[in-house]
Amino acid sequence: MDQKIFIKTFGCQMNEYDSNRIYDAVKKIGYEKTDKYENAHCYLLNTCHIRDKAKEKVYHEIGRVKKIFRSKNKPLVIVAGCVAQAEHEEMLKREPYIDLVLGPQAYHKINDTILNYQNEKNKQEETEFDAITKFEYLSKIKNQTSKISSFLTIQEGCDKFCHFCVVPYTRGPEYSRPFDQIVNEAKQLVKNGSKEIILLGQNVNAYNFENFRLSNLILELEKLSGIERIRYTTSHPKDMTDDIINVYKSSKKLMPLVHLPVQSGSDKVLNLMNRNHTIKTYLEIFYKLKKINPNIEFSSDFIIAYPGEDENDFEETIKLIDEVKFINSFSFIFSPRPGTVAANFPLIDKKKSMERLEIIQQKLFNNQINMNKKLENKTIKALVENRTDDKTKLFARSEYMTSVLFNGSDDLIGKVVKVKIKNSNRNTLFGEAIENQNQKVA
Repeated sequence: MDQKIFIKTFGCQMNEYDSNRIYDAVKKIGYEKTDKYENAHCYLLNTCHIRDKAKEKVYHEIGRVKKIFRSKNKPLVIVAGCVAQAEHEEMLKREPYIDLVLGPQAYHKINDTILNYQNEKNKQEETEFDAITKFEYLSKIKNQTSKISSFLTIQEGCDKFCHFCVVPYTRGPEYSRPFDQIVNEAKQLVKNGSKEIILLGQNVNAYNFENFRLSNLILELEKLSGIERIRYTTSHPKDMTDDIINVYKSSKKLMPLVHLPVQSGSDKVLNLMNRNHTIKTYLEIFYKLKKINPNIEFSSDFIIAYPGEDENDFEETIKLIDEVKFINSFSFIFSPRPGTVAANFPLIDKKKSMERLEIIQQKLFNNQINMNKKLENKTIKALVENRTDDKTKLFARSEYMTSVLFNGSDDLIGKVVKVKIKNSNRNTLFGEAIENQNQKVA
């Protein structure tokens, strides 16, 4: 009898990609995916260490699993991902319910690790950094993702060592996958029905394999007839080189939303963060892209109340937001990550931190609202991904990744559709499809 595996994924898009590839791998040893956790013979948590209390969330989830399976046979419990990488020794000691621990660069070992445990019942952790072997192994296993919009990891790890960030310690040094390996996986995704490819990396624009850059990869994927849209995330300003910027002049499929985390509007704070870019260089990138295409919009990440941020630094961040008018951005109060340089820095008062966050978020939310309001009574192009959970509307995304809801038939799924926007809120556009969709929309 086939055994069933349930994977709960926390955190970033790369974790979602990794979870899908884990599913592809464990099929080789007889595991089938289940969406019902109570039916699982194997329960895997794919964890994220970026946000606050990540470790506690894992133990809370393990406690929940214990209750679910109290009156059933215990499943094989695996903790994978970045928390597993950072806390592997402690986890097996602290929580006997955990059987196996796998870091994010050890997924090529998952089948052997599971089989060894089934035979010998020895708890095990695999946390070596071995991205080359991992991707070589996974490249031989067909990526069976069949979503309209699919993630594709092209680069992992980080050499930047921002003082607040755990990624260099949980994902290892920067590694770029072989160019042909990525193109072949993209072709498989297109064959599966994907119309949009989102290229992923901790520093995706640092991609560099035998002098092939992200720009070369975008232009190569553009040749694939099945692909309608290309995106990439997450970028670092230091790696936003002219060749990538100039792709926006020639590419017809690269979407006009640039997610480029700035973290702060203050050069002093950026220096404290070890970000290795300035606001001047960030704005130079912004205006170069706006000159190429005025319709390009920026989204970003902001860390508010970073240790050392004073009122003047905070005002500099507000000034930057007013100038760039970021859309769809993320903002968080600084929370120390164990093992990072900033972990022991003195924190800013919690009340003051929250006040600053609320001011920043209101500005960012207003930018989203204003952007969406501008689209009302206009016609946009939206890629239809599926139906809403209640099956009453089609769910699509605009060129700027905004959710779009409208009535329509299932034969529009997977197509780029012209939609006239009737109204909107901060997160969603509501409209109606324009007739004569038989004509292909580029």
